[in-house]
Amino acid sequence: MHTSIPDLLRLLAVPVFGWAAWRDVKTRRVPNKTWYPLAALAVVLLVWDGVTAMGSSPFQRKLFLFHVAVSLGFVAPLVVAFWWFRAFGGADMKAFLVVAALFPSYPTYYLGSQTYPVQGTVLGVFSLTILTNTVLLGALYPAALFVTNFATGRLSSVMFVGRVVDWGEIPTAHGRLLETPDGVTRNGVDLDAIRMYLRWRGATLADLRNGANDLRDPASLPAESNPPTDGMVTDGGTVIEREPTIESEGYEDPWGAAHFLDSIDHGAYGATPKKLRDGLEVLVTKDEMWVSPGIPFIVPLFVGLVVALGYGDILSGALAVLGLATI
Repeated sequence: MHTSIPDLLRLLAVPVFGWAAWRDVKTRRVPNKTWYPLAALAVVLLVWDGVTAMGSSPFQRKLFLFHVAVSLGFVAPLVVAFWWFRAFGGADMKAFLVVAALFPSYPTYYLGSQTYPVQGTVLGVFSLTILTNTVLLGALYPAALFVTNFATGRLSSVMFVGRVVDWGEIPTAHGRLLETPDGVTRNGVDLDAIRMYLRWRGATLADLRNGANDLRDPASLPAESNPPTDGMVTDGGTVIEREPTIESEGYEDPWGAAHFLDSIDHGAYGATPKKLRDGLEVLVTKDEMWVSPGIPFIVPLFVGLVVALGYGDILSGALAVLGLATI
């Protein structure tokens, strides 16, 4: 037996997803153009497999159409819903949409006398297998955070989703601040928004900590602001020196947070003036703080894809071990 050409071509997704996972870890950014070649390949392979299925038995035709209908009519809308409810980001959604189009049916690979994937499912929809593998593998991360925090005595209501970092790590950290001056929160300011603000006003976090009393005053803002960029860690930008600060009391816009958000031509990852001010107050008053690392979901997606291609469906395998399934 030989592996079909369409299934061999599907293996091109592995290095692309591997690169995207690496990029997601480093920058939390995956360019849209990453998915264009795979999307085009998915269309070609859908047509190829469709023509092949139409020339097969009635059962094979119906099975192929069923797999495509579930993958594109259920899995694809499901991942769009996940994105809509902010379960993951836009790049994650696009990656999953590519998976839904590229892997509607189980591929088959032959290596010696062994056939892969080993573990199948009742439905046989491979994109659904990749999705469930990804969710199960992604769930290991909060569990690891909990165990690590518990072992180090960092007990908190956010110990499942966060870790404690030193303030000096913030300029290059990813995720969301999980603290306000009033305590922990699940909805703190995004660290990309913090970087945008710092670049916009031409200051470092160390500057803010060293001169917090003066820099809370919006009169301390520079006459000309810097481009805020999109907050990516590797972004740069020329820093404009600040004008001498003017001390005053009772100002209406501490840190110039509202002015910053009003002056940029795009959002700052859901930041509001209050959320940004709260985050800045935490950053200039505490040496350590809770931060949600933000799971780079393309990483478990990549691992879930590789596991699916080699082993198959983790959930079905676990159920089989427990005697609850025979697939």
